[in-house]
Amino acid sequence: MLLSRVRLIQIGPFDDLTLSLEDDAGTPRRLIVLFGGEGVGKTSVLAAIASTRPGHAIAQLRQRGDEGPPPHVVTDWLLGSDDPARLHPLRVTGPNVRLDEPEEAALLRRREQAHFDRRAQEGGFVLVSFSGARWFSRSGVVLSSPDRTILRYDVRTAASFDDATRTDLTRETKQVLAYIAIAASLSPGSRFEHIDQALREVLAILLEGSGVTYLGVDPARLEPIFSVTGDRRVELDELGRSDRTLVAIGALTLRALAAAHPTTAPREAEGVALIDDLDAHQPLHRQRSLPARLRHALPRVQWIVTTASPMVTLGCEMPDVIALRREPSSGRVELHEGPDAIIH
Repeated sequence: MLLSRVRLIQIGPFDDLTLSLEDDAGTPRRLIVLFGGEGVGKTSVLAAIASTRPGHAIAQLRQRGDEGPPPHVVTDWLLGSDDPARLHPLRVTGPNVRLDEPEEAALLRRREQAHFDRRAQEGGFVLVSFSGARWFSRSGVVLSSPDRTILRYDVRTAASFDDATRTDLTRETKQVLAYIAIAASLSPGSRFEHIDQALREVLAILLEGSGVTYLGVDPARLEPIFSVTGDRRVELDELGRSDRTLVAIGALTLRALAAAHPTTAPREAEGVALIDDLDAHQPLHRQRSLPARLRHALPRVQWIVTTASPMVTLGCEMPDVIALRREPSSGRVELHEGPDAIIH
């Protein structure tokens, strides 16, 4: 499942915004970077996508005092490996949204969406999200709810981009690392051993150049263990925030792919990952390489990220960057793509 187009009506600072995420050949791009300063709607775009997808399409809340048309989102998804026989996009909207289309077309669209909403409960249709408000507490491994960490991906999970109380990634990240290591040890040659190997490959790519290497799980305490600058062994809590962030992004995204696509090699599974403020907690000298490392780690994932850092955009191909800029004269947020995006 990959996103090809999104339209926002009365969402955030946008009256009517359409974003095409396709290349010149009409194929969804695997990396899209939304670049701009504060207040230009980058997070609003990610939240709109997360709330309007197969298996999870909810109504948009009207802003207080807003008397205009009801806010809504329209997304077009190419289902890819989730339904190889379907070559045209699946259009998803929130409940009770009326589009400018004949009644017969509207009825068919609603039936198709309902069908794929049911299909999404059975597996596939991966979308994971990471808030810009993400943080890491110092908490130990808690071995509980294994069906919600390794063996099950819930497509109906809501994304939170603003509520910091729901964006502590420590416990979930440690659970993923611990469960995969335990399951791989208990079942040599099993699917879990392949997931463990894929996890090590993903973390090696994301942590490249940092001097940090993932070693596995401590057999006595079940805490994830890393080596730093050669021989010094540390736990996840002792890593810097930049490294912990990359470990969480790699581990949680791979977990979702492996759980939703049990018969596919985890690094070859398809899905969408939304990351708000990709540059958060990342040192300047590593920001430029972040987009390339994400794509290398999980090449079939569509990464849709936001950033205010020019260094991140310098590591991208020109067509992958969409700049959002508020015009001083009108106050409207305008899109700039291609060469125009680079100077904004």
